Amino acid sequence: MWKITKTESIPIYQQIIALMEDYIEVGKLLPGDRIPAERELATMLNVNRSTLSKALDELSARGIITRKQGSGTRISEDKWGVFTGQKTNWRHYVSQGSFLQATPYMDKMKQLLHESPDGVIDLASGELPVQLIPKISTPALSWQTFLAEEGSEDIAGYQPLKETIRDMIARNHDVQTNLDQIFITSGAQQALFLITQCLLTSGDAIAIESPSYFYALSIFQSAGLRIYALPMDENGVKLDELEQLYRKHRIKMVFVNPTFQNPTSLTMGIKRREELVKLCAKIQVPIVEDDPYSMLSFTDYSMPPLLKKLDPDNVLYIGSLSKIMGSTTRIGWLLGPAAVVTRLAEARKEMDFGLSIFPQVLANHVLNDADFEYHISWLRQTLQKQRDLLIACLPEGLKYHVPQGGFHLWCQLPSDKNWTSRSFDIFLEHKLLVMPAFLFGIKEPAIRLTFTRLNEEDSSEFRWRLRDIIMKLNAE
Repeated sequence: MWKITKTESIPIYQQIIALMEDYIEVGKLLPGDRIPAERELATMLNVNRSTLSKALDELSARGIITRKQGSGTRISEDKWGVFTGQKTNWRHYVSQGSFLQATPYMDKMKQLLHESPDGVIDLASGELPVQLIPKISTPALSWQTFLAEEGSEDIAGYQPLKETIRDMIARNHDVQTNLDQIFITSGAQQALFLITQCLLTSGDAIAIESPSYFYALSIFQSAGLRIYALPMDENGVKLDELEQLYRKHRIKMVFVNPTFQNPTSLTMGIKRREELVKLCAKIQVPIVEDDPYSMLSFTDYSMPPLLKKLDPDNVLYIGSLSKIMGSTTRIGWLLGPAAVVTRLAEARKEMDFGLSIFPQVLANHVLNDADFEYHISWLRQTLQKQRDLLIACLPEGLKYHVPQGGFHLWCQLPSDKNWTSRSFDIFLEHKLLVMPAFLFGIKEPAIRLTFTRLNEEDSSEFRWRLRDIIMKLNAE
């Protein structure tokens, strides 16, 4: 494999670089692969070690390989592959864009799901399947009726829907909000995007939970933000770590998902919530509270108060219907100071001229339907049963926290081995789709299992596949 045909017209170190680029391009070298030690590789290539070091230095500077003392040299897991040839280097262009490309692991999952959909067990998708979406009929409205409803809309959203959300938040969370403090968005991610584009500037530092699904969102990179991991324990983010991050990096905003957090499903305790809002008020750093799962609690115990309730002025609250009505709903909302709502709404109008009236009218109809509360109650019970089904399938010895709501179970795997992103390919080999920890910003032997799509029919097969995987991992 490691062989070059030496050409006098091209420096040898450049030939080595071209060889490795070619291997990456055709898939002979994959993210996380370890290459031989310098002395060994120089012998294989029949080149001077100094020549090889020059080639590796350039590859490292370009982010194609990573070199770490004690761990050797590996193909980078963050930026890999360059196009080599006589045509336009499009891969160079797309790799330089602000938005992250899909990871190779995600690409493999999509390919596997496409090639053998009947043989795959999907515990990776974070969306509701069709059978769990509300069976609520849509109103029989004419085209003219929809157009007439535009008269009830301003740049911040459809007025009747804003009123419905105001009443729902007051009823469910005892948070009082004025209509000019409510902003209807095309899903939660639009709210996050507008916050990063309008309230922060390139180079600003933000803190996000670790692990967190926020790591999968390109919106932070597209805004040029510096992202710092905020470690967690069983009660939520560690406040001493947050204060250190603030003093060291001048954090400008904190992003948290405190209720049934994705991916861990942990819920921040009330004491930690109070301490968090107190600290952020002291250092004058606003909090973005993302809350997609609070309606999906499995317990009868009262939930801790929203951060928004504890500090209405310093918290931007984001809610969404996607986890209870399906991802195609594309309806979310942001609660914040009226000046912030106006700023974000005006920015959106400049970008896309507002939000379509159709999903807003339909969402308002569903939220006011007499069967909506029944559906939420049924959905909670169904998800709790599927959670219990998943737990019953897990082999002994795995460590996990039993989720009290939401979609996900965070599971620790055997840790007595050197884990890389390639290590998780064993799940793909068994046609079992899971979300590895590295997709959430941490390099640990852990996976997120989503139980929304698990059923009795697949449970036995899932049990055997997972046990086979764990046995093989323990045997290595």
